[in-house]
Amino acid sequence: MRWGLLIPGVIALLIGGVWFFQGVGMLLGSPMTSQPFWAVAGGVLFIVGIALSVTGLRRKPPVK
Repeated sequence: MRWGLLIPGVIALLIGGVWFFQGVGMLLGSPMTSQPFWAVAGGVLFIVGIALSVTGLRRKPPVK
């Protein structure tokens, strides 16, 4: 189940990063630009992505 946590964790990291940078106004060209809600939501999703990724990396593969 290692990949089952690692893949969603990396996806959450990427999406959270984009949302955060759009929310703080560093990525332009979206209705989300410079909206504090997206900065907060992106930061929370980024932290969730870190937790999932670390858990996926630390979990031992199943014994065959």
